[in-house]
Amino acid sequence: MSLLTIIFVIILVFLLWFIFSYNGLVTLKNRAKEAWSDIDVQLKRRYDLIPNLVETVKGYAQHEKSVLEEVTKARTTAMANHEAGDLKKIAEAENSLSSTLKTLFAVAENYPDLKASQNFLELQREIRDTEDKIQAARRFYNSNVRDLNTKIETFPSMIIAKIFHFQPMDFFDIAGEQREPVSVKF
Repeated sequence: MSLLTIIFVIILVFLLWFIFSYNGLVTLKNRAKEAWSDIDVQLKRRYDLIPNLVETVKGYAQHEKSVLEEVTKARTTAMANHEAGDLKKIAEAENSLSSTLKTLFAVAENYPDLKASQNFLELQREIRDTEDKIQAARRFYNSNVRDLNTKIETFPSMIIAKIFHFQPMDFFDIAGEQREPVSVKF
């Protein structure tokens, strides 16, 4: 083999590595964006279900007004933060909303007629299903962010990431106080 052939092969290998590394970073970034979009869809579904749930409970639990107001306020805050686009604020607001929904369901346990209402049971099932989907979407998002961040931070792909300004993404996690069990007081 001539020296020129060896140099050509080395350049070709380097070029192929460069292309595959760049394409891998782009793929991971797009997967993370897609995963965020999945969370977005489930959060929208939750936002749409909550007013129906609140109205159903309102008819049975007139004196539980503060709980209903907390749920409505948490929903409004979550929607506002969602539109602002700050991931940390979205995560905090969504976790707060989840907590208030748990409180609402706990309060509903005190009303046998409400628990037996077909409308309430269906809404409760829909919310529970949506919460499960949100959790699955969060896990999927976080795994994609983990893969992207790992590729950005490991050698040699970190060279390509720095050249093309790929930035690590934030995980969708919960704040310390959100890790505590929900306390329900009657």
